[in-house]
Amino acid sequence: MQRVWRTAVLFVIAMSSCVFLPSIAADARSPFAGRWDLTITTQKGAFPSWMEYVDDGGTPAIRMVGRTGSVHAMRDARVEGSHLMFADPQSSGDGHWDLTVKDRKLQGRSPDGEVAGISAPLLNRRPPKAWSAPEPLFNGRDLSGWEADQASNSHWVAVDGELRNQSAGANLRTVRTFGDFKLHIEYNCPSGGNSGVYLRGRYEVQVEYEPPDKNDAFHAMGSIYGFIAPSAEVAARPGEWESYDVTLVGRNVTVVRNGVLIIDNREIPGITGGALDSHEAEPGPLYLQGDHTGGLKFRAITISVPRP
Repeated sequence: MQRVWRTAVLFVIAMSSCVFLPSIAADARSPFAGRWDLTITTQKGAFPSWMEYVDDGGTPAIRMVGRTGSVHAMRDARVEGSHLMFADPQSSGDGHWDLTVKDRKLQGRSPDGEVAGISAPLLNRRPPKAWSAPEPLFNGRDLSGWEADQASNSHWVAVDGELRNQSAGANLRTVRTFGDFKLHIEYNCPSGGNSGVYLRGRYEVQVEYEPPDKNDAFHAMGSIYGFIAPSAEVAARPGEWESYDVTLVGRNVTVVRNGVLIIDNREIPGITGGALDSHEAEPGPLYLQGDHTGGLKFRAITISVPRP
């Protein structure tokens, strides 16, 4: 009788394991899950990229930001053994990616070259208790404190207290770098103009007055390019002076345009196209886009940083 009882107990335990094991497997988090800051090395140099992996009902769902352009979805995503494979519909050829992960580090190949990636930082920071007094970043007279990314193709000049980009060419960035900050910047964008204000050199606040049918809300004036659409409409004023007041703490951004709150403490998932790098944990410069169109003007650029 004792032997029969032991056999019955072992059978119940075994059956219980069979019931619970699939549930445990289903809940297991993929080692690829989460957001990734990528660097892609090509024969002509390296550029930043970004990837997010989530499980959509057991099927991998991946979106990415490349060297330029907006965040977009990948296709044919699958995990085979230790490999994550998918195709980028915006890449040339078959757009095939093949990645592996170990110790929360990615490596592999993309259509452009070798890929190395690290888990993106959370950047969950509390707002500071106090900010410093606003400090000018542009003196109104010359380009002191600023540098072009292509000096030979720069068309930025200081005229009458204004920072002007006379024609499409180089981008312009501050020599100084910043972590958390409050930024005030005034801009004048002509009809057909396209530029951007990059926070830490990585997150673009869109500046554009292109034809209305060209951009949706996620790519319109005041958006965090591709990621966050403005929550309120502001009347267009091409060729007139307007303003942004931006607060960036960690990943969270607030944007006020012409006195109207259009983004209220929203999380920025990752870098936007055109970012200088993907080192999100590090401070970065203020960067003004100049490679799209000329005719953009900026003035009254000030910044406040957390007070010790």
